[in-house]
Amino acid sequence: MVERFFLNKVGSGVQDLVQETFTRCVASRERIKDNERFRMYMFAIAFNVLSGYLRERYRGGRVADLSEVSICDLAPGPSSLVAKRREHRLLIEALRNIPVEDQVILELHYWEQLTTHDMAEVIGIPVGTVRGRLQRARTRLEAAMQRLAESPQDLASTLARLDDWAAECRERLDSYRREPRTSTG
Repeated sequence: MVERFFLNKVGSGVQDLVQETFTRCVASRERIKDNERFRMYMFAIAFNVLSGYLRERYRGGRVADLSEVSICDLAPGPSSLVAKRREHRLLIEALRNIPVEDQVILELHYWEQLTTHDMAEVIGIPVGTVRGRLQRARTRLEAAMQRLAESPQDLASTLARLDDWAAECRERLDSYRREPRTSTG
């Protein structure tokens, strides 16, 4: 769950961010009052770790507005990690081209299947704001897909089956995590 959260947002260093997330979680374990809310608590910490990482790494410590910059703005990289089908590549690349906050909201919604209430808890904003940001993120994702689509058919297929493609990308991310890694060198 935590590793998947970071996979499409940082190229290398995923394991370091996962470790930092768990370290912070253990250090602040006394704050966890409700075991049923632990998942949201973990995502909230992961979101804060990601925000700090992106600000430090790509803006030299200056505050980067994650509601305005995309992962591609910060760290261009390949998106074929989980994308074997054209529709998957289009979805992944479009996610990387929208602002980080929008990407996080959509991934929490589609990949982690969180409710708007849970997303509000993770990100630390009101539920109504999450609903508005989710709608804005969908609009930006669709616009990014329109810019990036190689054909009208790919665009139409991806938009028509967005929930299905998102679920398949989630499954690919999960299977990628389970594949053995080999070291080269």
